[in-house]
Amino acid sequence: MKTIHSGLMHSAESEVADLFFVVLFLILFVLMLAGLYYLATRFHRFSVIERIALQHPKCAWLLSFSPMLLIVLAMVLTPFTTIVVVLHLIVFWAISDGIAKLLRRWKHRVRKGNPEGIAAICATVIYFSFGFYYAHHVYETSYSFTTQKAMQPDSLRVVFIADAHLGVTLDGDAFAVQMERIQKTNPDLVIVAGDFVDDDSERVDMERACEALGTLDTTYGVYYSFGNHDEGYAKGSRDFTVMDLRQMLTRQGVIILEDETVQLDTNLQLIGRLDRSAETRLPMSALMAESDEAVYTIVVDHQPNDYAAQAQAGADLVLSGHTHGGHIFPAGPIGVWIGANDRYYGTEHRAQTDFIVTSGISGWAIPFKTGAISEYVVIDITKSL
Repeated sequence: MKTIHSGLMHSAESEVADLFFVVLFLILFVLMLAGLYYLATRFHRFSVIERIALQHPKCAWLLSFSPMLLIVLAMVLTPFTTIVVVLHLIVFWAISDGIAKLLRRWKHRVRKGNPEGIAAICATVIYFSFGFYYAHHVYETSYSFTTQKAMQPDSLRVVFIADAHLGVTLDGDAFAVQMERIQKTNPDLVIVAGDFVDDDSERVDMERACEALGTLDTTYGVYYSFGNHDEGYAKGSRDFTVMDLRQMLTRQGVIILEDETVQLDTNLQLIGRLDRSAETRLPMSALMAESDEAVYTIVVDHQPNDYAAQAQAGADLVLSGHTHGGHIFPAGPIGVWIGANDRYYGTEHRAQTDFIVTSGISGWAIPFKTGAISEYVVIDITKSL
């Protein structure tokens, strides 16, 4: 009964967090609609349109609103990306407007043309150009930890990835290239922490990426824990099922862990958790109940939202993804502030437990990262002297 109750609590908390972000996107959508009117009035200030307005005011306003129609069309095709880009344009334009107004007042000048509009558009283009690069360029991020526990051998190299969301910035072939890079790091263990696929991922990319995981040559193997997107939210929206994914991973020798523990070596074990959204997920205390305190324990938990329980249970290293490192600023800090995540990027140490949250090898829905990078993580664990 306690296990079921705990699973229901986790599911309810996850649903609240998901609901918050749905409401947040709805609010942003409404703000953007209001912002479209603001943008139209700003476009009306360009010199060409102002000259037309002198003799044809209605035509000038029509020209001013025509870009808004293109934005609405873009919203139908790519809603999340369009909302994010346009909201940034509105913010940059409002800031430019404010600065320009202060400068004109300070220098006692009247407005000529629309330099603030040009500045806002340029700032948006530059900002998202960097965001596009950071989303599509995969970095290697390294961490080192020591332990007083006996390790055989004396060091362990773990390569950890999450949030491929195949089809956003990485297709199957591009993912395979990253696996070639990972192989060159000579990993002892490779861990995939969920959200490997998404609702609009395609079977050809899923299969190619699974095959790439199957080529990795490691000491202990490749292990996989599911994330909240792997099963898919929109049933039937992709050309493969979660069972197809399971079968393909297993066929390639990837071991799926769902609230399961595997003994990798005499003094090393790995626990892969069900996603926080799963109603049948076991509490951390149950998963660690029979663990030997002398054994170094790595926990894979897609969502970084159970730090207190994991530290109390005595895990040594907890690996999570899900947050994309913040993805689009300021989503990361907001997620921590509302309690959706305990951390949104980087490392943290509590009691004897080290935590890592990766920004992911890709991102969800939006092909830009303005609050993070794309990465795979190389972790070296050594016995302290």
